Amino acid sequence: MMAFEQNPKDWYSILGADPSANVSDLKQKYQRLILMYHPDKQSADVPAGSAEECIRKFIEVDQAWKILGNEETKKEYDLQRREDELRNMGPVDAQVYLEEMSWNEDDHSFFLSCRCGGKYSVSEDEAEEVHLISCDTCSLIIELLHSC
Repeated sequence: MMAFEQNPKDWYSILGADPSANVSDLKQKYQRLILMYHPDKQSADVPAGSAEECIRKFIEVDQAWKILGNEETKKEYDLQRREDELRNMGPVDAQVYLEEMSWNEDDHSFFLSCRCGGKYSVSEDEAEEVHLISCDTCSLIIELLHSC
């Protein structure tokens, strides 16, 4: 998993996009912004502070696209965002090893029943990357552990 910085920048807001936007929409927003802030597109008589701000925004927009424009890094970033959201929702209710969860052959996912009657579930693809899983019915969260 790619290590994103603590207190990461919100790459979606830098592009002015919603996290549910598809790659085509993200690319359009990136292209519009990169042209707007490109150093070659700035007027020669712009004050130095404004020029530096445009360069900073140009670099941020480029960084956002490098993460969100690549399917693998976008997936990792989205998982990290989701995990950060879960951490902010509240404390972890339990720690569970993946091996303790049941297997659902129909949708290739692992699941565990919650005490509220709902369930915690994680796809096979995400099982190695996800660390926190929320119940689909209540606000309880479990931490997914992996045996060595």
